[in-house]
Amino acid sequence: MDYILFLLPFVLLILAYKFLISSKTQRFNLPPGPTPFPIVGNLHLVKPPVHRLFRRFAEKYGDIFSLRYGSRQVVVISSLPLVKECFTGDNDVILTNRPHFLTAKYVAYDYTTIGTAPYGDHWRNLRRICSLEILSSNRLTGFLSVRSDEIRRLLTKLSRDYNGRVVELEPLLADLTFNNIVRMVTGRRYYGDQVHNKEEANLFKKLVTQINDNSGASHPGDYLPILKVFGHSYQKKVKALGEAMDTFLQRLLDDCRRDGESNTMLSHLLSLQHEQPKYYSDVIIKGLMLSMMLAGTDTAAVTLEWAMANLLKNPEVLKKAKAEIDDKIGQERLVDEPDIVNLPYLQNIVLETFRLCPAAPLLVPRSPSEDIKIGGYDVPRGTIVLVNSWAIHRDPKLWDEPERFMPERFEDKAAANANKLMMFGNGRRTCPGAALGQRMVSLALGSLIQCFDWEKVNGEDIDMTENPGMAMRKLVPLRAVCHQRSIMTNDLA
Repeated sequence: MDYILFLLPFVLLILAYKFLISSKTQRFNLPPGPTPFPIVGNLHLVKPPVHRLFRRFAEKYGDIFSLRYGSRQVVVISSLPLVKECFTGDNDVILTNRPHFLTAKYVAYDYTTIGTAPYGDHWRNLRRICSLEILSSNRLTGFLSVRSDEIRRLLTKLSRDYNGRVVELEPLLADLTFNNIVRMVTGRRYYGDQVHNKEEANLFKKLVTQINDNSGASHPGDYLPILKVFGHSYQKKVKALGEAMDTFLQRLLDDCRRDGESNTMLSHLLSLQHEQPKYYSDVIIKGLMLSMMLAGTDTAAVTLEWAMANLLKNPEVLKKAKAEIDDKIGQERLVDEPDIVNLPYLQNIVLETFRLCPAAPLLVPRSPSEDIKIGGYDVPRGTIVLVNSWAIHRDPKLWDEPERFMPERFEDKAAANANKLMMFGNGRRTCPGAALGQRMVSLALGSLIQCFDWEKVNGEDIDMTENPGMAMRKLVPLRAVCHQRSIMTNDLA
């Protein structure tokens, strides 16, 4: 009898769940998908790498399919025509909101950052600040000296410590991209040689890694509140991460106020705070700092590592890129950012890396502010809408030989501009830092090709397995042998 009484609440809960789900299913013509289990929905099916799993689901259920994450409805888009339907006209406005996740609440200042704020006046103002002021073309050009200096430091370190030796590239590329964005924001170096504070640097890198690992749209803690009853620690962990990151950002903000660093993104934000103190609170400024640091560091390093891996795996592409740089730039001076426009094959390599190895294989989730139709199906208000850009970038209906690394496909500029690439998102919430990301990746990659001859370690094949996570890193870090070329003695001696 006691056993029956113990089970009764769970039975009633399951029956109530089934009633709620069946009533919603009958009310809406939802996209097809796997049958959900009580309570957990389809969460038990979601195994990494999720973008590959979702492509298999699309092959079975169609280019638009639905899942249930606990009690929340999820719709996944896997074709370019459906993406265009989502992000044009009225649908683009309706789909501008973000779903609510615990990381956005506790890390992103209660949904007030540019990446998490709901569509409205506040978000539009943040977008304006990023696009027209702190990430404008003129301001990015003004920070070219920072990008160039960080790349020269990387090249010098490779020449000094790894010439003719095996180098693991990921840590060096991470230092490069972290230092680039943090110097732009604060004016300080945090990684590698001559850093401001190594202890603080390690803390920041650890926090960024933990935030990325606990973000995304597939964490059970966001969908199963019942886990708290059983002592699940996800909410506590995310809250602690938010508090630690806030403490770090506040310290940077206070230091900048005290030291009066000029010509940084943070100094510009502080000048805005001086003009409009009520709106530009410390929370708003820290939210902008957080957004720039999270978005501008990890993705560029991940993309550079994939680019180098693809070049080593395709030596004929590497040879062609080197010949282009030698012909247009030579070995007497380093490639510079204004040179990139005259290096079309290098640009095509970057585009092909974005296509084949997107740092974010699932675009940042959207959530409709009202009921809409996509592909003839109902998508209810509050649904989590995911776009599988990785699958679209490998769609044989869009690309010849989609699994092959082939930069030549972008020699037709009409194809390159046909909105088939979506590495920086779509619609109104396209990443405002897209131009910075492309500049950094292109200049760094061109410099690595120009200054060193690269080869595999003992002729070993390059492992291209993906690491599970929100950012699509390599599972096995890339190792290669580099040999400095004459420019390292001509220009960087």
